[in-house]
Amino acid sequence: MILVTGATGNVGGEVVRALAAEGAPVRAVTRSHRAPEPGVEWVTGDLTEPESLRPALDGAHALFLLPGYPGAPALLAAARQAGVQRVVLLSGGSAALGDPSNAITRYMAESERVVRESGLAWTFLRPSAFMSNAFQWLPQLAAGDVVRVPFAGVRQAVVDPADIAAVAVRALLDDGHAERVYQPTGPEPLLPADRVRILGTVLGRDLTAHALPDDEARAEMLRTTPEEYVDAFFDFYVTGTLDESTVHPDVETVTGRPPRTFHQWAQSHATAFLPTSP
Repeated sequence: MILVTGATGNVGGEVVRALAAEGAPVRAVTRSHRAPEPGVEWVTGDLTEPESLRPALDGAHALFLLPGYPGAPALLAAARQAGVQRVVLLSGGSAALGDPSNAITRYMAESERVVRESGLAWTFLRPSAFMSNAFQWLPQLAAGDVVRVPFAGVRQAVVDPADIAAVAVRALLDDGHAERVYQPTGPEPLLPADRVRILGTVLGRDLTAHALPDDEARAEMLRTTPEEYVDAFFDFYVTGTLDESTVHPDVETVTGRPPRTFHQWAQSHATAFLPTSP
């Protein structure tokens, strides 16, 4: 049995689907009740309340874990007591930077430390930025063909969450991945304008990207994001402490197939960008 936390998220949802497709027993954690579906056992639980997950650990062999939850030490202790053998942690590239003044780096590095000290066999995933971040453009695309983007000069080897999940599934099911740090990336570094152009090609729209000045980008981000995390993103992409432009071979090395391109991702999710009927 594989226990998947964050089972309705961008990566966790893909992990659940990939495990079910392989016929692996999967127990998926969600905060609210979900109807049963073939191959998936949905259970309710909350990472902010590790005791709520204790029943879900019964009979589990491996655990897919999200970062940033202060209850992780208690959850991992309970997992070890329940007989869980291995844990795959979704982390981030900034965990390697070791800068505790950056809020994102701090919680990623702390999450990795806790998992390392858990006594379980561990695998860390440090992906680049997600292709699915393009969903943030949906409100703008509903209003017109111009997408206003922050950090317009930053290249990222954006990765399909399904490829992150594919690496996770191999580490959850197969031997040989203990104490490995994988860096799933896409196959090419792209500017935001490149991604907007590619999405426009797939949708048959003449989309253009408008570069937001840093002060405007900060103001917009602060409307929805705590200041310490906005500061962290500016540290990464304006100061330049985080480089996500490097293409790593880990998706192909672990799964045996190359990572998907942004064009392929856009084709697979094109319907999400189509106008909805009133």
